Amino acid sequence: MRFDDNAGLDASEVEDMRGSGGGGGGGLGRGMAIGGGGLGIVGVIIYFVISQLGGGGTGAAPAAGGLSLGNVGSGQQVDTSALAQKCRTGADANRDHDCAILAVVNSIQDYWTQEFSRSGQTYRKATTRFFTGGVRTGCGSATSDTGPFYCPADSHVYIDLSFFNELKTRFGAQGGLFTEAYVLAHEYGHHVQNLTGTSKKGTGTGATSGSVRLELQADCYAGVWANHASTTPTQSGKPLVQDVTKDDISRALDTASRIGDDYIQTKLGSGHADSSTFTHGTSAQREKWFTTGYQTGSPARCNTFSTNNLG
Repeated sequence: MRFDDNAGLDASEVEDMRGSGGGGGGGLGRGMAIGGGGLGIVGVIIYFVISQLGGGGTGAAPAAGGLSLGNVGSGQQVDTSALAQKCRTGADANRDHDCAILAVVNSIQDYWTQEFSRSGQTYRKATTRFFTGGVRTGCGSATSDTGPFYCPADSHVYIDLSFFNELKTRFGAQGGLFTEAYVLAHEYGHHVQNLTGTSKKGTGTGATSGSVRLELQADCYAGVWANHASTTPTQSGKPLVQDVTKDDISRALDTASRIGDDYIQTKLGSGHADSSTFTHGTSAQREKWFTTGYQTGSPARCNTFSTNNLG
């Protein structure tokens, strides 16, 4: 996955909140974060590790190989304007990992802005906020254990940067930039659901619950973006993303295969998959719906609420 060297980047779409003292207080509540009680695409991972294996918190600074803006550790304040200074163009994204993540956010939101416009609607951009340890949100306070999530109450995506490393070190995922792009695109899928009013359907637990359908639809939306990433133009008229390779898609599917409810419960939990507790779908379902979005490139094909066959 590479970016157009001459494309401009918009640093206003990312905020770094580490070191802001945002943790503590009550848990997620008002405007419950999506999905599954505040558990995002990989937040469910740590939930099962903690609840079933008795693991401790993960409030450490991002480890080597994970996303780390300027390699700043927990408790150190980052001036977001510094990101704007060093991340100006696609060329910066091609040589600097921090800028690459910003470019991914820009690309995802460029696509949805244009998709909404084609439908005669207006897409309202959501800021991605990076945090370490804990953060206060419109949905309440969250810790690193919550994992990446979207808060509909304040329309922000929250990412604890250490989770990208968790995918590789704890779950053996291949990792890489496109794995992180998949995570971000999934969370922005929840933002789309919030804007369209679909979020309110994501209730309950179980194999065919609204929660599972909501998460699988977000996976599908991530695949839709991947389909259009290299053809979605920026304000310059040229796509920010130059290519999405077969290896990129393979890495996304590899990640999906390791974060299904069944995989997590059997490999990291009790050894038994209890479908009555599912909130995100099985590994096979997550792979299927990302693939559906990627192959069709159509958000309309992501209506997981209108089918009895979730895969």
